[in-house]
Amino acid sequence: MNHDNYSPDYIRNILRSVKTIALVGASNNDVRPSYFVMKYLLGKGYDVIPVNPGLAGKDLLGKTVYASLKDIPVAIDMVDIFRNSEAAGPITDEALTLDPKPKVIWMQLTVRNDEAAARAEAAGLEVVMNRCPKMEYGKLSGEWAWVGGNSGVISSKKQVMHESGKVQSLGLGLGNKTY
Repeated sequence: MNHDNYSPDYIRNILRSVKTIALVGASNNDVRPSYFVMKYLLGKGYDVIPVNPGLAGKDLLGKTVYASLKDIPVAIDMVDIFRNSEAAGPITDEALTLDPKPKVIWMQLTVRNDEAAARAEAAGLEVVMNRCPKMEYGKLSGEWAWVGGNSGVISSKKQVMHESGKVQSLGLGLGNKTY
């Protein structure tokens, strides 16, 4: 896998397939990127579970915060790492001990750990590094263009609403509908 250039299809397939996301490094500070990424993903219909040992047991955006991945009582589809590149190694290793294992390890912007990525891929997981799922969702859905961003995706297809009718859909078939 070339971790410097992900195809739109690779990212789209990940964002289509995951439902439950453990967000490691969640913050209750509403100006921190992890806070607004969590809020955004919750608004798109994902079940986002915050992980932060300093906030364990507290409520964050209506979700219980857990101290570690192993404390989460449900299966996790994706681990979104909001920690530094060095910390991504042990977090990935903890994710690999879960049963069932998550499908995806996602390392946020500026977070890259090639050794951890190799271990995850050897265990059959998909890996994304140095990317933000909020930004990637926005690029694929067309929202990125609303703020003047170049999505890198050219399409004449009209964007569709999420089944909730409240937010624009990725056009990925999220929820029970196929767009």
